[in-house]
Order: sequence, then C-alpha cells, then structure tokens
Amino acid sequence: MLAARPLPLDQALAQTALAVDAYVKAALAEFDLPVARAMSYAVEGGKSLRGFLVLETARLHGIGGGAAISAAAAIECLHAYSLIHDDLPCMDDDDLRRGRPTVHRKWDEATAVLAGDALQSLAFELVLETECSAEARLDLARGLAKAAGVGGMIGGQAMDIAAETAATPLSLADVEALQSGKTGALITWSALAGPRMARSDLRPLKVYGDALGRAFQIADDILDVEGDASAVGKAVGKDANAGKATFISHLGLDGAKRLAKDLVTEACDALADYGSDAETLRDVARFVIARDR
Repeated sequence: MLAARPLPLDQALAQTALAVDAYVKAALAEFDLPVARAMSYAVEGGKSLRGFLVLETARLHGIGGGAAISAAAAIECLHAYSLIHDDLPCMDDDDLRRGRPTVHRKWDEATAVLAGDALQSLAFELVLETECSAEARLDLARGLAKAAGVGGMIGGQAMDIAAETAATPLSLADVEALQSGKTGALITWSALAGPRMARSDLRPLKVYGDALGRAFQIADDILDVEGDASAVGKAVGKDANAGKATFISHLGLDGAKRLAKDLVTEACDALADYGSDAETLRDVARFVIARDR
C-alpha cells in the first residue's frame, strides 16, 4: 500500500525544501566554519524539485519519506554544488542566485569553491545513509556518480563552456546532448531513486525522467527570454546576449514551447502502468513548464 500523499504540489515542494534544509543543517551542525555556513546557504531557497522527485518516486514504490530523505538531501547538495561553481567568475560570473547574492559574492571565491567541493562530498555521504538494501545504496551512489560526472552534468557543462568559443554554433542535436548532461542527468537520477531503492523496473521512470529533464531545460530557456529577473531570482537574457545556441535559437519561442508540451505528454504517458498513483508526478511534469522561476 502506498504512503499517503496529503498535500497539493506547491505545498509538497515547500515541505520538501524545508525537510531538506533541516537535514543538511543537522549534518553540518558540528562544523562552526564559514565554509559550512556557505554550504547550508547554498542549499536554502531552492524549489527542491530533484529532492521531491526522490521522495515521490520512493512513495510510488511504497517507501516512506523517512527512508528516502537522505537521498533527497543528497541530490539537493549535489545540485547546490553545481550552482555554486556555475556562478563563479570563471564560469557564468553571476551575482544573484535564488534572489540572493551568490556564494562567492556573499563570502569569497575560495570559500565558494570549497563549499561546492564539500557539498559534493556530503552528497555521497548522505546517499549512502539511505534506508534501503546495501545493493540499492550502491546502485544509488554509482548512479549519482555517473549522473554528476563527465558522462553527465560535468560533461554537459564542459560542452557548454567549449561552445562559447567554438567557430560554429551548436546544432540542435548538440544542444540536446549538452543539456541531457548538464541539466537532465540529475533529474533522471532523481526520478530513478524510488525504483532503485525498491529494486524495481527502471524503464518507465527513465523515460519520464529524460523527458522531464528536457522539458525543464526548455522552460529555463524560455524564462531567460520571457522571465522577470525578480521572479526568476537571477539575471535573464544572458543566453541571447552571449549568442548561445539554445532550443529557442533553433526552434523559435513558439516551437520551443510546443516541444516542451510534447515532452510533458511523453513524460506523463510513461507513467501509464502506475495509474492514478502517479498523478503527482504528472503534476510535476506540468509544473516544470508553467513555473516562473
């Protein structure tokens, strides 16, 4: 029997964010250091979408939040690390993240680098505290390493940086490959956390996660064009100003919106075998292209 899902999506996301923040703060409570405070600061204030996917796919497989919260905190730590480093002057050189000063602005660059490094380490510490079988914990950790590494997020980021000085713009296929690593890999890992913990079939949620990750990135591209900086919580218009190849530069704004809607349909269709139990995950798919930040 499934654990209860008593809250609407917006409330459930907010509750997840609070639970993740509290879990990370508890893990760092013994360290009275600026770098530990920077780590906690970097995790605060996000949507906790990835952490929510961990908890919701666990619930879908009959696993309660108490057993999965460490994995949810782990993915949010790893995501926060990536944002800290992405904001650095040597990368995107951003002053704002989630409506607040970026970590290197609030502290300094050295603290930001170390905070990001330490959050990556903490992510693997936390994922190995997940309450499931040793085999499942190993699978979660191995999958997280692959999703975060050169075959996933880091590889996508490296492609993005290389594209800034390339002689020719990226093709649409290149943009899709770049974003499937940079953005999509961690989202797919989050969607697979539940079936990995339950030692269940990964295929439906792999299709769901991949489609969701692509839709999420297209929505980010749209927000960079149409979003309001005060709502988004960071600078907008940077992609166009930098001449970056994006889904919008290839498909146009309307074409990108159509593709995002098609991907939401693909994500929702992948959940057919779960029936009405997966309605929250369908809500998540619809949310990622309707959000304003």
